[in-house]
Amino acid sequence: MRAFWEQLQFLWPGWIDLIEIVIVAALVYRALLLLQRTRAMQMILGVGLLAGVYVLARLLDFSLIRTLLETLFQYGAIAALVVFQPELRAALARLGQSRMLRLFAKLEGRLVVDEIVEAVDKLSRSGTGAIIVLENEMGLDEYANTGSPVKAQVSSDMLTTIFTPHSPMHDGAVIIVGDTIEAAGAILPLTQTPLHDKSMGTRHRAALGLSEESDALVIVVSEETSRISIAQAGRMEVGVDLDRLRQVLEGSMPEGRKGIQMMASTS
Repeated sequence: MRAFWEQLQFLWPGWIDLIEIVIVAALVYRALLLLQRTRAMQMILGVGLLAGVYVLARLLDFSLIRTLLETLFQYGAIAALVVFQPELRAALARLGQSRMLRLFAKLEGRLVVDEIVEAVDKLSRSGTGAIIVLENEMGLDEYANTGSPVKAQVSSDMLTTIFTPHSPMHDGAVIIVGDTIEAAGAILPLTQTPLHDKSMGTRHRAALGLSEESDALVIVVSEETSRISIAQAGRMEVGVDLDRLRQVLEGSMPEGRKGIQMMASTS
């Protein structure tokens, strides 16, 4: 009997084992949060199903099925790294982000907010499409380099001029760093997440894509509906009014509140 209980000692973890279990559980939970609503989550569910079939095949001694699944598992990991590279890239980028949200690191942040809100109001009322990116702690040089350098003070007139239809840079994104418009006409990565709202177009896909890969705040004005949307941390809030836009911007300033609670998902 004593020998039997000794064999079961591994079922009673020590305090070091408990710490390891908590750490692993926290990491798995964080990974699942990063991968939710992505194709990678669907892959994980599929792998779990195949693992269940493999266990059943071993119990029933189905040698052919077991051999096929073992071969699949051996080469499937490499294939998954290639197929799901966008999701993995976004997840790793999110892991490296700081929790502190600072949209404006320089000078007169509230005046910058006023200029942006005024510009967005003008663009929305005129039905002019626009996408405005505000850099946070994560640099956006790789995206700014795809556009044209501007290096101008943020102003309502400058922003509305850039997005005037038929202007050379109106199709791309404006990238703002602090109180400066760094670039215009920038190209942003498109999200892989399906957008169920048919009124959302390429601008919304680009805004959500950048928010998945960085900690930037992205403002979108729809050319079709004139609605204002905000994308951040892989989520999009659609149809915000000017008061909500100002609240989000001011809440992201260093002297403002700690962060932004997005009220709607991408669906």
